[in-house]
Amino acid sequence: MTEIDPTAAETTPPAPEAPAPPASAPTAPVAAPQSTPRRSRGQSGGGWYLGTGRRKTSVARVRVKPGSGTFVVNKRPHDKYFTAERDQNDLMRVLETTKTSGAMDVQVNVSGGGITGQAGAIVLGLARALRQYDETLDPVLRDHNFLTRDPRKVERKKYGQPGARARFQFSKR
Repeated sequence: MTEIDPTAAETTPPAPEAPAPPASAPTAPVAAPQSTPRRSRGQSGGGWYLGTGRRKTSVARVRVKPGSGTFVVNKRPHDKYFTAERDQNDLMRVLETTKTSGAMDVQVNVSGGGITGQAGAIVLGLARALRQYDETLDPVLRDHNFLTRDPRKVERKKYGQPGARARFQFSKR
């Protein structure tokens, strides 16, 4: 058995220290990092409230904030983007039922699908954004089915057939 020498631990050299900064360099106090104010979920910078809507293959990103009542879809006024009166009325119905028509600025980026699908996506996104803005609007939006996503999509075409449901004519002879 080997014996441990108690003086061996005392003879190990000390660890090297970090070099001291040069005497000529002034040391400035380091400021603590500033934390950014936390936003609530669904709110972006600048006071905008966000909502995303989907319908068929359309996706709409909607931003609302209190303002003068401008309604812009893909950088154009909503009545220039949607020429059908039905689609314009669908969009305005959400603002009218919540009594926020003329009091909210709305900006929308919408893509995919057709005009009617895009209008439906905007309605859902607008309702979600208004709910983020004011939680008390939730019952009104739910009663009018503005917060319900329409799950219907186009059925796919099956192989060996001319369409989703259509069949080639059967001939016995």
